[in-house]
Amino acid sequence: QCRLGCHPESNSSVTRCLPVRAGIEELREKREELNRSVAADEEEKAKIQNDLRILTERLARINDNLARKIASRNEYDKTIQETEAAYAKIMESSQTLLHVLKRESVNLQKKKAPSA
Repeated sequence: QCRLGCHPESNSSVTRCLPVRAGIEELREKREELNRSVAADEEEKAKIQNDLRILTERLARINDNLARKIASRNEYDKTIQETEAAYAKIMESSQTLLHVLKRESVNLQKKKAPSA
């Protein structure tokens, strides 16, 4: 007697068991097909997780580099702004000095000229 209660020596029992055995075989084939699909999905999942880990590390490095570059750029901006402000003051002072120099030159020439 098989697990399903079929008696192999009885022709009618064997005939009744064949469709059940075929059904079981079909279920096993479907299970194996599903098992292959699960394995493929797990493999793809592992690959994607690895890719994600690599990309996450790369993103972290890029963010660090970007933060350093932005800080450096901000320092350049600050230095340029301070230098431009100092240059503007120098230009203003040089214009004032030039006016004073011209005025004093005229005053000296007036003092040097003979009185009429």
